[in-house]
Amino acid sequence: MKSDRFKGYLFAAIATIAFSNIYIFSKAALNEVHLTQFGVYWFFIALVLSVAWLFRTGSHRAIAHLSKRQWRILGLLGILEILTTTSFFLSIQIIPDPAVTSFIGNLFPVILTGMGIVFLHERFTWLESFGALLALIGAFIISYQGGTTLADLFIPGTGMVLINAIFAATASLVVKMNVKTMTPELLITNRVVWLFVFSLIMFFVYGQSLVIPMRPLINIAIGATLGPFLAILTIYYSFRYIEVSKSSIVQSLKGVFVLLGSYLYFQTLPLPHQLIGGGITIVGVLIISVGKARLGQKN
Repeated sequence: MKSDRFKGYLFAAIATIAFSNIYIFSKAALNEVHLTQFGVYWFFIALVLSVAWLFRTGSHRAIAHLSKRQWRILGLLGILEILTTTSFFLSIQIIPDPAVTSFIGNLFPVILTGMGIVFLHERFTWLESFGALLALIGAFIISYQGGTTLADLFIPGTGMVLINAIFAATASLVVKMNVKTMTPELLITNRVVWLFVFSLIMFFVYGQSLVIPMRPLINIAIGATLGPFLAILTIYYSFRYIEVSKSSIVQSLKGVFVLLGSYLYFQTLPLPHQLIGGGITIVGVLIISVGKARLGQKN
């Protein structure tokens, strides 16, 4: 139905704007506090919001009726989210400009599409192939720094973004296959429970203090509300109404918002070749979207 499709794209657009703020506010906070301090506060705030919303919507009643298979899926998603989120924030911490991280992150829909072909036996058109090639070329241009060895070939943090994209695509496929049997509220609460517990464990492992300055705490509070709560929740909602690939295409435009936010918040801009590469990745991902849409019309 057209109304459902509109809801899907609307949720994806809200998620895109909210998710772009993760790059800005997490980078600002991570410039001042240890990653484990950041994680404890970030996911505690997200956990409080998610549990409150879970009870507000009545989705907590479904917990008692979960099957063994669903509990296993929640466990698998928890592990995937720990790997995805850890690699994401490490890349944010390593790469100086959040916009660069976001542009390289456009590898996500390329990897997601490839996984859809392998595991879900989805069809792949020549137009999608061309879009994927453009996205890969753009990511190469952004991350290339001209070294003579493999270790120096790309800017630091590129490998972490790639790892993040692989785990994020895997988690998205698992969510898509189960979002109609488990509510988005339950899925997002499961996610932040795992991430908060993991952050708490690492916090004690590294022996950090809970005392942090007020400025990073404010940045964490804003980012945690917009990011792990609002952005992830609306992404899951979008999966109910449109295909994962179409939702991820809308999300790929987050680079534009991150670029604007980075300039306003940090007064930084990527290098000229990185801007060109970022534009190429966005065009490539949009072409993949057109290919998916045409294929959906034929089916």
